[in-house]
Amino acid sequence: MARIWFTSAPLPGHLDWGGLLKTAQALRGAGHDVLWVSEERIGALVERAGVPFAAIAQSGWLWPPPPLPSSASLGSEDMTALRYRRALDTWLSEDLVAEGAAALYDLAGRAGAPGLIVTDPFLSAGALAAEMIGVPLVVGGWASGPPVDEDEMLYIQRQLGGEATARIERLCARLGVTGVNFSAGPAPSVQSPRLHISYFNATWHQGEPVLPQTEFVGGMVTPPQGDPPAWLADIPADQPLGMVTLGSTFTGDLNFFAQGARAIASAGMIPLVVLGPNPIAPGKKEWLKARLPGGTRLLDWVDYDHVLPRLRVIVHHGGMGTTHAAIVHAIPQVIAPHAADQRGQARRASQAKVGLELSARDIRRGQLGPAVRAITSTDWVLDNVRQLAEDFAALGGPPRAAELIARVAAEE
Repeated sequence: MARIWFTSAPLPGHLDWGGLLKTAQALRGAGHDVLWVSEERIGALVERAGVPFAAIAQSGWLWPPPPLPSSASLGSEDMTALRYRRALDTWLSEDLVAEGAAALYDLAGRAGAPGLIVTDPFLSAGALAAEMIGVPLVVGGWASGPPVDEDEMLYIQRQLGGEATARIERLCARLGVTGVNFSAGPAPSVQSPRLHISYFNATWHQGEPVLPQTEFVGGMVTPPQGDPPAWLADIPADQPLGMVTLGSTFTGDLNFFAQGARAIASAGMIPLVVLGPNPIAPGKKEWLKARLPGGTRLLDWVDYDHVLPRLRVIVHHGGMGTTHAAIVHAIPQVIAPHAADQRGQARRASQAKVGLELSARDIRRGQLGPAVRAITSTDWVLDNVRQLAEDFAALGGPPRAAELIARVAAEE
């Protein structure tokens, strides 16, 4: 049996990516020696899932991210540029990444090195540490693609891509590695030469090229564990619900929460507004409460396994875990991308005809309410949503991902 480490940013959403923590559970169930390594703040969540956890002082992830200014104080282009820069600093702040890689390397020296590291797609420290330790890297939750076409990038993306390349080069020189686990091209990212696991399917990528180390495993609904939370059990089962969320990182856009809740209420559903773990000042929270429709449930976090089977729609930012969860639960979605990979998820949901993509300008023009009503009442959309969920389930999900990881470990 193999000794396998999983490592991630210290955020609940980064345990997911469509099935990462569930893959660790599947490997444990198959008898492998599995350890999840990250900062202490997610330790209880990992251990609650039955996966052993080791804490390190620094994972290399900038948290919390710098606060966003009010959207009213910046134009849409300036706000977009700020979001992209904020995302880059979150996953590639040089000093933090170097500290995170060193922490993983030191743990391997003290506790014994793993035979393989599985990392979340944005944890630069995991990519560097695997090379420092001399073990294969697997990226969980992300398809591996060839370099992007620079001509198709926004100006700010080209500018920050060059900055990312320079930061990676400096980190490699600092840590004495070559950067074998990073992609080349104008927009570098964490890239394994051995295996990338995507919890989507090939059709989702609509003909986009992927490298041969990508394996698509889809996903399926996981039965919830334990009793539902009291607030959910108190809502009658026949009462339709909709959820609005910005995931776990870029959660400062309070206007989005308010607008999403009003759009869901206008379609006859109870809104669930999920704020995420990022602290919100009491004054700002009161500002938000005053703008929410009556009956809205305002929550910091929810258990998707319990909540998503009750939903009719999700209004969100295009995070991979939320997008995937909506697909496997056959829920139509409205996506307003905020940063990072979210534009791609929004585009693919629209192409697959299981969701609608809206820009910040669309939302300002009042299109969120009509979008929610349309996406939840169009029969052919609902048929597409159900079919895509079936296609994902047929690929095997986390148990299949566990088999692929074990195969790489056995080859070493």
